[in-house]
Amino acid sequence: MSRRDAIRMSADELVYYVTEHTVVTLATLGPNGRPHLAPLWYVPRDLAPDATPPLRLATWTYGKSQKAVNLRRDPRVTLLIESGDSYDRLRGVSMECDIELVTDTNAVAAIGLDLARRYTPGVDVDALEKAVAAQAPKRVGLICTPTKIVSWDHTKLGTKLGGGY
Repeated sequence: MSRRDAIRMSADELVYYVTEHTVVTLATLGPNGRPHLAPLWYVPRDLAPDATPPLRLATWTYGKSQKAVNLRRDPRVTLLIESGDSYDRLRGVSMECDIELVTDTNAVAAIGLDLARRYTPGVDVDALEKAVAAQAPKRVGLICTPTKIVSWDHTKLGTKLGGGY
């Protein structure tokens, strides 16, 4: 087994990792061709370890944001979810994705409500719905469908430095 194969997450591990983390870094291409990076909250969707892809992510952003402008020009992104503060603890998932821009206000509000429920547990649902309804007309939803997924989990190496240095 190659070292690369040894650190790859299984489909179940991948779904668990993405579900347990809360921030994804989204990379779009700016007007000058350089990457534009932005952290976003997200909601995992369509979780099925045996499916291809095993998951999709949903999020939203302001319709006039640089991300949205970039995505109207080129709906391809790379997403990164990562963790670890030493080589032997590095874990992450990189996903090349096609983006579906959601502009229907009700569908955008549904994504916003899913985000609000995930990131503000225990808050009154009526209050969440009112806050989301006020924001939805200014926003677009992003449905991220992976076309390629690369994962790594250095904790599988079983050594302090993992031979990486």
